[in-house]
Amino acid sequence: MGRPKITVVGAGNVGGTVAQRLAETSCYDVVLVDIVEGVPQGKALDLTQAGAICGYRSRIIGANSYDDTAGSAMAVITSGVARKPGMSRDELLATNTKIIKSVVEQIMARSPEAILVMVTNPLDAMAHVALRVSKLPKERVVGMAGILDAARMRSFIAAELGISVAEVQAMVLGGHGDTMVPLLRHTTVAGRPLSEWMPKDTMVALVKRTQDGGAEIVNLLKSGSAFYAPSAAAVEMVEAILKDQRRVLPCSALCQGEYGISGLFVGVPVRLGRVGVDKIIEFELSADERAALTASAHAVRDLCATVDKILDA
Repeated sequence: MGRPKITVVGAGNVGGTVAQRLAETSCYDVVLVDIVEGVPQGKALDLTQAGAICGYRSRIIGANSYDDTAGSAMAVITSGVARKPGMSRDELLATNTKIIKSVVEQIMARSPEAILVMVTNPLDAMAHVALRVSKLPKERVVGMAGILDAARMRSFIAAELGISVAEVQAMVLGGHGDTMVPLLRHTTVAGRPLSEWMPKDTMVALVKRTQDGGAEIVNLLKSGSAFYAPSAAAVEMVEAILKDQRRVLPCSALCQGEYGISGLFVGVPVRLGRVGVDKIIEFELSADERAALTASAHAVRDLCATVDKILDA
């Protein structure tokens, strides 16, 4: 039996780095797809040549068509446009909805058994598009957001305390962006509650920095956005699924009653295994946390209503 094939759609910084991280495991064959001629082919050739030095044996193909993706076990979808100056949020939503619709149709036509990992923003709404277009069971469409947000929070806490990030455990729920809901009561350092390590005002400041984490990097880079941590988060999901690790990780999944939310993709703790989203885990939330998660879900519902009009047009 050969290595599982994974399609990565979008050969920009995120997609290219996802392909690199997957190749370096030597566990998968990777097909990197992009509409720009030469870019996926060039990156695939570069990654192949790096394998001779780094010692990985993965096969990497770059393509502009989806024919080489046939039989993929998973697809990581990073394609879409970033918001440009003068572009309204609705324009961005319309553009990326059409891109994701086309991408998902192409993948499903060739890999009907694939599990989809969505990375394109606005994340929860694009997962909604992917599920609706693919008609897959809800377990097989999952969005990457909470792992990235939790990683940012963990790194900020570790830096503040001057300790290893390995000692910090955090869980972030809700939509990806300023409506995210970091669960401070469930955040621990070396097994002890975060509140035992730092005062409340410091915790609140770190939560705010986590919510603004993507914007902080965009402002520093001036052009472009984060890609090292987002790609690492996507690959962690791929590994958890294909290796049936059954890890509990914060991901965007379709809720059907969990946390009082129905019919929406929102960031929740999920158990990831070979079927995809094996189970949504329900944490006990305080009244404030539940209210914040409900508000986050309302924001997602508004985006999905707009998306549905675009798809029905």
